[in-house]
Amino acid sequence: MSVRGIHTDVTDMREKIFTEVARLAYEGGDYSRLEELPYKIVPGELASFRESVFTERAIVGERLRLAIGLPNRTLAEHAPVADGVNESAITERYYEPPLINIIKFACHKCLDNKTVVTNMCQGCTAHPCEEVCPKGAIVVKQGGKSKIDPEKCINCGRCRDACPYGAIVKMERPCAKACGMHAIHSDEYGRADINYDKCVSCGMCLVNCPFGAIADKGQIFQTILAMKAGTRVYAAVAPAFIGQFGPKLTPERFREAMKELGFADVVEVAAGADLCTIQEAKDFLEEVPEKIPFMGTSCCPSWSVMAKTEFPQYANCISMALTPMVFTGRMIKKADPGCKVAFIGPCAAKKLEASRRSIRSDIDFVLTFEEVAGMFAAKEVDFNAVEVDEKPLSFSSADGRGFAVSGGVAKAVVNAIHKLDPEREVKVANAQGLDECVKLLRMAKAGKYNGYLLEGMACPGGCVAGAGTINNPDKSAMEVLKSKKESCFEGAVDTPFIDRLSTLENMYNEFDKMKEI
Repeated sequence: MSVRGIHTDVTDMREKIFTEVARLAYEGGDYSRLEELPYKIVPGELASFRESVFTERAIVGERLRLAIGLPNRTLAEHAPVADGVNESAITERYYEPPLINIIKFACHKCLDNKTVVTNMCQGCTAHPCEEVCPKGAIVVKQGGKSKIDPEKCINCGRCRDACPYGAIVKMERPCAKACGMHAIHSDEYGRADINYDKCVSCGMCLVNCPFGAIADKGQIFQTILAMKAGTRVYAAVAPAFIGQFGPKLTPERFREAMKELGFADVVEVAAGADLCTIQEAKDFLEEVPEKIPFMGTSCCPSWSVMAKTEFPQYANCISMALTPMVFTGRMIKKADPGCKVAFIGPCAAKKLEASRRSIRSDIDFVLTFEEVAGMFAAKEVDFNAVEVDEKPLSFSSADGRGFAVSGGVAKAVVNAIHKLDPEREVKVANAQGLDECVKLLRMAKAGKYNGYLLEGMACPGGCVAGAGTINNPDKSAMEVLKSKKESCFEGAVDTPFIDRLSTLENMYNEFDKMKEI
């Protein structure tokens, strides 16, 4: 059971963190007042969720630091919360790894991959759990209650299946269960720990930890400082934005609402998705199967990094097309040299993508929808009072907007291929969630998908379920489908931006993703 789509106390805490960081940046002045914020966010003398109010404030302090882009610390390090904040109060600051961080003293030390007998055990006479255990790991205590000897248990699950009361359960660490890369294990103290050689920064652990012990670094602070310095900062908004900020912030009000935050203008990344679609369609027609056995889509950075690290022999089979984010950033900067671009989206991994040296000149900041919601709260923007703008955010196609949902990227590319070559038959296979993506590529490695277009999405459901989203993923998917119906064009080939692709091709050819995983 996932907590996605449920508004929880952890959600509230994240909102407060992002709001206070945004307010700190907007108000300016002496940033050492960051020290006061844990007391503002956790007032009073009594703890609400932890054993101590001091622990709660210490956790909030670390989350504030991460939201500003500062490094995570342990309880062994003695330093003020505001340590390093002035060095972070600059616009040219990129992420220092790791992006995804576990606040160790916030971790619950959850049992991981353990079979346990709960207090629902009725001590029945039959004891089927004992009878089916192949290792004799079930012992019956006085009173008839069952108990598992962890030294003998092999977690086969037979006792769980046999219990008529469902009293035996498998305990899994929620963050580890959500990690499709199996990058999370236990440290020497039983706390969650990330193997960064495996982690692809999808953020699924972050949104599935019910204790709020995992957080990613942010750039709210730096984005606001850039706008306050007079820099023209454009918001490049991912297609999944529809419905993320509630029903009052309609697409018609979105541009003016973002301008109230200080952004110069808004461009919908769906326009860049159209260019990505056309490039991938052309590459597929030219390369599959003559040069490569199959082609994987490029837009999801976690999928792309996973594919190139776990299946390096097929790295050239992942599309080399620029992602919609990068295409959009380059279009904006070509139109307005000297500006900065902030990608606004659902994805934690986009932060990592934008920090690559080859992309820094295209995308300056990456903010999630949650972080932008904090900016709206800090500025106290009244969505009802925001003016309606009749000009659309972009003239993107329906297929470009469809990138936000699982299956949408492949559908867009197939539609473009059929436009470019009506006789070409294209077979498609797609996967959502990194564990399923790994299985997909294993099948491809075995030759099951020769000639196919493969779409991989790290987040189950697609971008609408990314780690930085606010809205219920299922509801968001419906909102995106509705926005597709309101698009001016059906497919990417029909976009008025198609003529810009040729002007970007020189930059595209110089861009070597293979060297920058």
